[in-house]
Amino acid sequence: MRIGILGTGDVGKTLGTALVQRGHTVCMGARQAGEPKAAAWAAATGAAASAGSFADAAGGAELLFNCTSGQHSLSALTLAGADNLAGKILVDVSNPLDFSRGFPPRLTHMNDTSLAEELQAAFPALRVVKALNTVANPIMVNPGLLPEATDLPICGDDPAAKQAVTELLRGFGWERIVDLGLISQARGTEAWLLLWTRLYGAMRTPLFNMRLVRAA
Repeated sequence: MRIGILGTGDVGKTLGTALVQRGHTVCMGARQAGEPKAAAWAAATGAAASAGSFADAAGGAELLFNCTSGQHSLSALTLAGADNLAGKILVDVSNPLDFSRGFPPRLTHMNDTSLAEELQAAFPALRVVKALNTVANPIMVNPGLLPEATDLPICGDDPAAKQAVTELLRGFGWERIVDLGLISQARGTEAWLLLWTRLYGAMRTPLFNMRLVRAA
């Protein structure tokens, strides 16, 4: 599959590398073509990896990952271009974190909306699936780092898009994927970061996740 990564940080590089290793062709997009981190990643990753602008990554992709900072996600998708996004699946990995007052962060979107909903509303022809935003990037592509299987929530308005994303996630090793329903359920998965960041502060490691246990 041809996959576009929007964002050049650790999350984008981790996902991009894992996707190339699993046989996909990946273009990493930045605000401008020739961005040094994206170019260096592509050179180090191999022939199936390339770098360009957000529009380059979106235009040639069948599926996209939004790995930009939540505060910049809307502008990144705008630069990618509505025509390049139309009809495609966007796995929204971003979180609406505001570090302006230090750690732990506040949320820029909560309660009656979510970042994922904002992106879906701004680009109605895009098929947004919220996923992977509840775990640290090493666990995103290798849930086996944890000693037992844990749970990964996803949500989105398009059932076929969620099924396609689920298949990709299973390729990373995710066994327990919980479909929460419509994209509005991202209000809950994004709000999880209020607790996640505090657990990270207490345990001093990002390598943890939730496991849902139901009564018999």
